[in-house]
Amino acid sequence: MAMFIAALILIISTGMFFFYFHAICQRILRREFDKDYYLAIVNANRLEFPAVRRAAESWEAPVDYARVQLTLRCDYLALTYLLKHAVNVNRRYTRQEWLLVVYFRTILLLLGLCHKLGLGERSAILNLAAILQYFANVIGQRVSALRFGELSATDYLLSI
Repeated sequence: MAMFIAALILIISTGMFFFYFHAICQRILRREFDKDYYLAIVNANRLEFPAVRRAAESWEAPVDYARVQLTLRCDYLALTYLLKHAVNVNRRYTRQEWLLVVYFRTILLLLGLCHKLGLGERSAILNLAAILQYFANVIGQRVSALRFGELSATDYLLSI
């Protein structure tokens, strides 16, 4: 009986942890930016997550899982590199960014699990795209806050 109660407490505690982790990350993602900074970052780095999001919102056919996963992973690697190294004096993530990095990896893992089990992948893809858009907005906001003479944000990022 004691083992059962201990297992039940562990399961409930783990579930509550993931629930609150998800709620905190969703709250971070709801942050409003004064403009769409991500557009300059997407254009400068040829990121594809906006196209993946548009496709996921309008898909009627099954998801091309391998292509979507590769696209999102490549965009994630580019954005996390820029987040850590472009216009970042400390060369490390903030707490919010670190939480979203862990959240992205978790959802990407769950996307693979959803694909193997044949469950709906659309919401996971939309969440991943939202995280990438947040990262691009943060980078764009940092870049636009600095003045580099006549350089635009796109020109600055291309010169890195």
